[in-house]
Amino acid sequence: MRLTRTAVAGLVTIGLALTTVTVVAPSAQASPCNATGLVGGDFGSTGSSGSSDIGLGSLDFGSYHAGGKKPQMPLVKLTSGPSQTVSWVTGPRSPAKTDARFSITSTDVGVPWDNGSGQVLMAFGDTWGRCQGAMVWRHNTMLRSNGDSDLSKGITFRDPQVGNIFSGASVTPAHPTFAQPMVNAVGVRNIEVGMIPTAGIAVNGVQYVSFMSIHNWGPPGRWVTNYSVLAASRDNGQHWAVDWNTARSNYELNIPGNSHFRTGQGRFQVSAFLRVGGWVYQYGTPNGRFGATFLSRVPASQIADIDAYEYYSGGVNGGWSRDSSTAGRVVREPVSEMSVAYNDYLKKYVMLSAIGLDVVLRTSPAPTGPWSNPRVIVSGAQTGGLYAPYIHPRSHGQMLYFVASRWEDYNVMLLRTDLSKVR
Repeated sequence: MRLTRTAVAGLVTIGLALTTVTVVAPSAQASPCNATGLVGGDFGSTGSSGSSDIGLGSLDFGSYHAGGKKPQMPLVKLTSGPSQTVSWVTGPRSPAKTDARFSITSTDVGVPWDNGSGQVLMAFGDTWGRCQGAMVWRHNTMLRSNGDSDLSKGITFRDPQVGNIFSGASVTPAHPTFAQPMVNAVGVRNIEVGMIPTAGIAVNGVQYVSFMSIHNWGPPGRWVTNYSVLAASRDNGQHWAVDWNTARSNYELNIPGNSHFRTGQGRFQVSAFLRVGGWVYQYGTPNGRFGATFLSRVPASQIADIDAYEYYSGGVNGGWSRDSSTAGRVVREPVSEMSVAYNDYLKKYVMLSAIGLDVVLRTSPAPTGPWSNPRVIVSGAQTGGLYAPYIHPRSHGQMLYFVASRWEDYNVMLLRTDLSKVR
């Protein structure tokens, strides 16, 4: 069964009815700042930290009237442990000055991946920035960083340039310093209030990002998704198209002949990609930050074919099956947003995630495990709490570079960990 956009509207509201429905939004004006969506008078309940404490509106078209969150503070300095902060990646205090150059004053997530042609692309979650004198909200944004940046000095971005798919961001002639959103959500409270990126990868020159569709935000660290889905770009992130045939419903209804709703797909709402040879491994967790980690894989050339995925049953002697219901736990809960990469210094696979306010590291001799117990590499007592730690694809050797977000500043920072201190 191939899903159409209308069918996916049914995915969003499947908790209310099993029939396909189309959500019709109230009238709103197209914004000159936003080439791909609507801007109205209420930004609704947002916050990709996993908290619903921002806003009380019922619609979600992208206009943010408040003056922003708390001001971005100076970069915190870590006084003990194996890790150090390097620099802010986003915000007014970042060396890149993303507020002035890309209209990114506040944002989070910052999923980085190698685009295969010399750049590292970064996808961000809910984003605020000024346009026409107002603070405007976007569901997500993307920047292109320089692949040859000296990470010890921070992450750098080229200036945006209209029509240049290798410039720092996708912008329009009317607003050449306003990074455009990647994809938009339906934007109706308790139906779909956000589309948040969780993983990115390039395959054969095509960029793929896994998004989670947010039904509603709950208490910190808890949220409910409608589905996860891949979006693809064939022009280096200039334009994105959601591939609805890759949707994995959080509602496991076991509709006969329909892979999207099968038992097990709810275990892959938040993702991490790992390329090993001809395979793309996709790690997944349920919605929120309190579930276990599960594992699937697919031939890289078939990444957009949901029926080509195999699921690992877990354990040391686990096997692979095309049946998503057989996906077994490979890392015990709780696991938050995560990233996985091979490290040539440790000669092991490394997984970063967060437990509570701490960033933790696990290692494994193979993508399937067994994964070690978590080791705290950044204590929340020193930072006030970080989330969404993503390994930078240019990170090699003894120093492990990664980005993470801090809710208090609502921005992304770059950190590094001396792996000789965690062996």
